[in-house]
Amino acid sequence: MRFDPQSLRYDEKGLIPCIAQDHTSGEVLMVAWMNADAVAQTLATGRVTYWSRSRATFWVKGESSGHVQTLVELRIDCDRDCLLALVDQTGPACHTNRRSCFYTALRDGAEVEIMVPQAD
Repeated sequence: MRFDPQSLRYDEKGLIPCIAQDHTSGEVLMVAWMNADAVAQTLATGRVTYWSRSRATFWVKGESSGHVQTLVELRIDCDRDCLLALVDQTGPACHTNRRSCFYTALRDGAEVEIMVPQAD
């Protein structure tokens, strides 16, 4: 059965969340949004493509920063309303120059920075 991006369950804005995870380490790198065209473009090119809600345009991860996400596998959750992109991440995934966007932990009621930005 051929996959149709329209078969996914998008929200009222036509978007679906996508979790990017390092395919080797299992580390969760970031969460972003896709629409049906971004899903199709990601599958066609192997370069993870998101929909920028703030800019209302496509965003190919790493296009300007060089911190590319190459798709290894795209997975669909049981409700078809969330995606998991297993990726090969070049450089940091976060715009703050950290490996992951999840660099703040809540420990004993306090926020603790657990990851520093990578050097350029």
